[in-house]
Parts: sequence; C-alpha cells; structure tokens
Amino acid sequence: MRIGLYPGTFDPVTLGHIDIIERALALVDRLVIGVAINRDKGPLFSLDERVAMLQAECAKITERCGGEIVVHPFENLLINCAHDVGASVIVRGLRAVADFEYEFQMVGMNRALDSSVETVFLMADARRQAIASKLVKEIARLDGDVSKFVTPAVRDALVAKYGA
Repeated sequence: MRIGLYPGTFDPVTLGHIDIIERALALVDRLVIGVAINRDKGPLFSLDERVAMLQAECAKITERCGGEIVVHPFENLLINCAHDVGASVIVRGLRAVADFEYEFQMVGMNRALDSSVETVFLMADARRQAIASKLVKEIARLDGDVSKFVTPAVRDALVAKYGA
C-alpha cells in the first residue's frame, strides 16, 4: 500500500490545499493529512478546529474522488511523522519559486534523516497559485470576501472568528 503524507498547518484549509489533496489522492492508496501543531506560527484556529475542518472537507473529497484520507495531527519532526503513519512519500504543494527554495532545503534535511522517504512536489493549479492561508485570514479579518479562496464552511468559520 502506497501511503503519502501531505503536511501543513492548514490554518485554515484553502481551495489550494484541496486541489493538492485531490491530486495527491490519485498518486497514493492512502493520503494522510498531517496537521502540524506549530506553536511558532500562532494559528488562528485551534488544532481541534483545523482537524475538524479538514475532516469535513476530506469527507467531501472522498465522496467525489474516492480513495482514503486520514487526518493526523503531529508535533514531531516531519520525517518522524512519516514513519509514524507508514508514509513512503511526502507530498508538498508549490505556488512559486520562493516556495521551492524553502522546500528544497527541507527535502535535503529530510533525505539526510531518512533517504527512503521520497518527496513529491505538486504545482498549484494556476487558478489557485495566489492563495495563501495567511492572506485569506487577512482578507477575512478586514471584512473582505474570501469565498473565492475557501469552501463555504471554512468561510463561515472565518466569519465566526472575526465577526461579520
């Protein structure tokens, strides 16, 4: 069984993330969405909220696309998380050259820790390249319309956090 791990903070999950999830699902038998507990980033949504949003969105994805998706919170090294879930592939989404530079360093470190775990990069769909959770949160905080960037359920969660 090919198991892939798609890690991130998903604060919140965007249509860009969903695009990568759907495309990664076609490459593996099981896709584990690793929800990082990254205290340094100071997430807007709690871990439980991010996991619940992802579980709801992933249920819709598996209904549409089939496949198996598991949402798995983690706070350890990414490579250790890959071991924990049995993943042989780490899936990363790229939007721009700046993403590649950071990811290139991460791949080098992960390969030094365990060369048996491969990293696969998926380019963001052209319609989704500008979407970043940080920008989505800023738009929502300033009372902008984020409906082009997130699902209705995530939009509602953002509105609930920031107020209408």
